[in-house]
Amino acid sequence: MPARSRSSSLSRTSLSLVSLAESLSRSGSRLEDLWWQQALSKALTKALGGRAGHSIEHALEHLLQQRSPAYELLVEHAEAYSESFNLTHDNQSCDVQLISAPVLAWTRYQLPAAQLTDAHLQALSDAMSGIVLAPGAQLQLLPHWVRFDQLPQSFRETRTWATEIAQHTLGTRRDLPGLPPADTPEDLLADAYFLIGVVIVPQGQALFKWQDTGENSLVKRAEVAAQWAQACVQAVEPLFTGCLMEYLLPEAFYTATRQADQSIRPLTLKAAITWLQTAAHIAATDLRAAIVGCGEQAIEEYRIGFCTRKNNDVIYGCVWPSLSREEATPDLSEAAEGEVDTWDTLAALLRESGIQDIRRLPGLHPLEFCDDCGTPYFPNMLGEMQHPELPEEIDPEPVQFH
Repeated sequence: MPARSRSSSLSRTSLSLVSLAESLSRSGSRLEDLWWQQALSKALTKALGGRAGHSIEHALEHLLQQRSPAYELLVEHAEAYSESFNLTHDNQSCDVQLISAPVLAWTRYQLPAAQLTDAHLQALSDAMSGIVLAPGAQLQLLPHWVRFDQLPQSFRETRTWATEIAQHTLGTRRDLPGLPPADTPEDLLADAYFLIGVVIVPQGQALFKWQDTGENSLVKRAEVAAQWAQACVQAVEPLFTGCLMEYLLPEAFYTATRQADQSIRPLTLKAAITWLQTAAHIAATDLRAAIVGCGEQAIEEYRIGFCTRKNNDVIYGCVWPSLSREEATPDLSEAAEGEVDTWDTLAALLRESGIQDIRRLPGLHPLEFCDDCGTPYFPNMLGEMQHPELPEEIDPEPVQFH
């Protein structure tokens, strides 16, 4: 579709955001930066509180299609203004920050429900207040884990979530926001569990312990991360019997979510290979893997298909989502020095798990799914996209170990 047609289909709010972000990207001085930032801040605040629920997302889609440098600027500002803001309570101005503490779990068996009780929640809340947050910070956590498919799907939803939790914390709202029903597959071998909440401090005061200017912030952050992980082990590790765990540092909502996105991908791949060896009794050296980039105009995800040395039928598959513009670029040339090559990253992880026969398939393949069950198709060693099918003698259900 021509750029002019895409632009003309945008709402007035989206067009305004596009114009302001592009103006900021072309700014040549600090003072002009500040001027455009203030204008963009006002426009984003209006968009986040208005009825046009996806105006920001539409503006970002337009900038991405145009390969505009303003895309990153608008993403950065949209995240900041949806997850944090200022409000007044009892004549005092307060800063509000939506935070997330991801817990990553992977297993060769089956992930547990891992329901939080009041005692678990209190232990985690006390640990976060005592270890992670600055003195005087007020904390409110949601009373249950949040899974990937329950996270807000728009910047406006994120802002609404943060506002409602903050209002409950300050006593101006009775109930905490509810969650959509989880649609997480029961046979997952690796997943993230998010502890979500808000931190409220008097305007201008520190949110986190590592903001103490009298200490080295990098050293302090590392100390806080280690102490937080140890506290989580004591508080919730019994909920995840049979799992290997990773506890990420509580951070601003989008920062923590991105970290979880990145960290869960290698765990998912490792869990799949481990499960194949356990359930199918296939040694890693007898497994082969084919990797292909899939998407429409860019690589939206990499798909890894597993075959055995005996035949080319795909017996299992893993999806590795693209999380950056660099990963999404369907450029099969070698990465420049210092850049991360996703193909090499995947091959290294497969070899680390014992799989040595790996094929990288050229080109950009369409996102194909089974019409009947919705399962993604994965590549075999010949470059054919297939529905994964385990041999009949293998029990396809992960072992319940809880």
